[in-house]
Amino acid sequence: MISNQVLQSTIEGLKSITRAELCIVDIDGKVIASSSPKMDEYATQATEFISSPADSQELSGCQFFKIFDDGGLEYVLVISGSGEGTYTMGKMASFQIQTLLVAYKERFDKDNFIKNLLLDNLLLVDIFSRAKKLHIQADVRRVAITIEGSLDKDNNILEIMRINFGSNNKDFITAVDEKDVIVVKELADTDTEADIQKFCVSYKELLDKEGIEGVRVSFGTIVKELKEVSRSYKEAKMALDVGKIFFDNRSIIAYSELGIGRLIYQLPIPLCKLFIKEIFDGKGPDDFDEETLVTITKFFENSLNVSETSRQLFIHRNTLVYRLDKLQKTTGLDLRVFEDAITFKIALMVVKYMNYMESLEY
Repeated sequence: MISNQVLQSTIEGLKSITRAELCIVDIDGKVIASSSPKMDEYATQATEFISSPADSQELSGCQFFKIFDDGGLEYVLVISGSGEGTYTMGKMASFQIQTLLVAYKERFDKDNFIKNLLLDNLLLVDIFSRAKKLHIQADVRRVAITIEGSLDKDNNILEIMRINFGSNNKDFITAVDEKDVIVVKELADTDTEADIQKFCVSYKELLDKEGIEGVRVSFGTIVKELKEVSRSYKEAKMALDVGKIFFDNRSIIAYSELGIGRLIYQLPIPLCKLFIKEIFDGKGPDDFDEETLVTITKFFENSLNVSETSRQLFIHRNTLVYRLDKLQKTTGLDLRVFEDAITFKIALMVVKYMNYMESLEY
């Protein structure tokens, strides 16, 4: 259905062309768009005109026109003036609104199709038959991009995206819940992941400019068939969640960049708790003091290099060795040994994942 804002904009545009006052009345007799408050007084006559068999009629110095959608009456257009010239302008204005109805209905059908496609609510045979009917190509390269930002009644992310990027008929911008906006973007044969990153940057820059806070963007892998778009969407959604846990300093993340975080995210919490208990014997990383946590983080950042880590921490090499020895006595893991370091790193990630999941429960 066409929004009242679109109809109001259309009426104002028609007024600038015809120099006549216009209004649109729905079948309940409510004025939903008007070029002048004076036109509202014709709502009663428009309601009476609905019951007449005529498609157009001249009353009280105005022309009334019925606008249909699939054979059903949708609106009544009222245009001020009389005579052949006004009648012609009214017919043209009616045709314009009728065309808008058809275009928006097709857009609604496409949006509904894409939503069901993303949610795996369609059979394979239905995907291809409905895509053909809606003139959507099935065998082009696409990627699903998920966008999340702070909810604000004055800043609707979906509408902002559609206004600024919705003119491309090859891309689809929709939402399947109240949290995220999904862009199903068609790609050229030469587009790579780097190009997708650029698209994501442009989306984020726009939303930042519009005052949307906490914008995060993620995307899945490139798919070559329409039926695989739901997989790319699931990957993008996972990337958004995993990014919050393990890449919280990044606002744009790709599914292909998740690494081991992707595996940890799919582990059941009871298994994670058992793993942490075995590794730390009841004492987790949250129990370490700030000095120890900083030392561990910096040691990993420098690829287990003792000399470089001590230099960056502005401490003597022996002091760092003392801290690592102390940590080894506490946990049984020597971070200077690669295998122990890997175990410890994974354990830190598991704890971070557990803390995040627990925060969602409150």
